Amino acid sequence: MEQNKINQNTALLVMDVQVATVKMLENSEVFFHSLQKAIQTARNNKMPVIYVVVGFRKGYPEASPDNKAFSGIKERAVSFDTEEASKVHEWVAPLPDDIVVTKKRVSAFTGSDLEVVLRSLGIKHLVLTGIATSGVVLSTVREAADRDYILTVLSDCCADRDEEVHRVLTTKIFPRQADVMSADEWAGTFKKI
Repeated sequence: MEQNKINQNTALLVMDVQVATVKMLENSEVFFHSLQKAIQTARNNKMPVIYVVVGFRKGYPEASPDNKAFSGIKERAVSFDTEEASKVHEWVAPLPDDIVVTKKRVSAFTGSDLEVVLRSLGIKHLVLTGIATSGVVLSTVREAADRDYILTVLSDCCADRDEEVHRVLTTKIFPRQADVMSADEWAGTFKKI
């Protein structure tokens, strides 16, 4: 009974796993295998899977010239201002009833309605996955912790262009605010009940 209550208050966030972001990974097979396992674990335990994507209006009116991270987005080869660009990669694509949240900044909360969705679902515990560890995952860990969410980060379901940065974040920084484990370890927590 207690595990059921935990499942009802927990959501898996799949963040920025879009075709454009996946292209930055040298070897995405291991990442996708782990992420598919995490998504299946959530679904098997009747836990919402919420997809978060970065997306902008045509012409990027939300990208301020004062924002170092987004000011050059118009000139970059990566497009985030089309419907196609905001689609989740087909290997982990949402089901028709899954929630997809579009954000306008690095954190999953900034410029999105994620907080409203989580509050409406009664979610208190977030399980975080995504690309990049040093981008959306880091920013969301920090903001979610400040909003008093219980956090779990699935280390093998996060990826970064810089493997050393990924390692430092998942072994030294994230454990200060979240439980950090693999998709297999997380799946194992449900089998014990």
